[in-house]
Amino acid sequence: MQELRSVEKNLDFSVSYTTRAPRGSEEDGREYHFVARRQFEKMIAEDELLEYADVFGNYYGTARSTLRESLSHGRDLLLDIDVQGAEQVRRRVPEAISIFILPPTPEILKMRLINRSRAEGKVDDAVIERRLAEARQEIGNYRKYKYVLVNDVLPRAVDELSAIVKAERYLHEGDDLTRKGVQKVIEIAESCRESHSSSRLLPVLDAFGVPFPSQTAPA
Repeated sequence: MQELRSVEKNLDFSVSYTTRAPRGSEEDGREYHFVARRQFEKMIAEDELLEYADVFGNYYGTARSTLRESLSHGRDLLLDIDVQGAEQVRRRVPEAISIFILPPTPEILKMRLINRSRAEGKVDDAVIERRLAEARQEIGNYRKYKYVLVNDVLPRAVDELSAIVKAERYLHEGDDLTRKGVQKVIEIAESCRESHSSSRLLPVLDAFGVPFPSQTAPA
């Protein structure tokens, strides 16, 4: 996400609220806003959250005020959230653009989870395995998203995310789509649409044991 913000202007990254304790070198207000469970539940009761979820016994969520602040400054807001939160955002903000980012294989995902855990100061094998199992379940939701990316090569993933941001801005602002440079951006973004991504998705779904729609037996 930091790589995307370095190449795209007018883009804010949402810092989520959570009830879990900080890990490693994490700082309040940078990785997360760390709050007590009672405070988080008060935010739920007062409808202050755009989305939230209970993940492995801890709450995570996005404050509505975060979106209002970005919009007031004419900036887009980028949320890094799970499928539970994305479902809520799609209901509450129908114009939101959803992007599903997949790891290429379970092995690479496990390596990334371990590296992140080490950076946070603690590697818990049980938590890693639980997150892998959750990932297998979540991947089956990719068809609910407008765009689908495979994060196998970071520079390419950043280029694709950047193209999606630009293309959606062009479409929203009614820009001239035939203008020089715009057509290429639109082409890259279109290749990432869920309906156009089968060739890149098939090996990923196969690696995670998730059936492609055509392989799913009829009900």
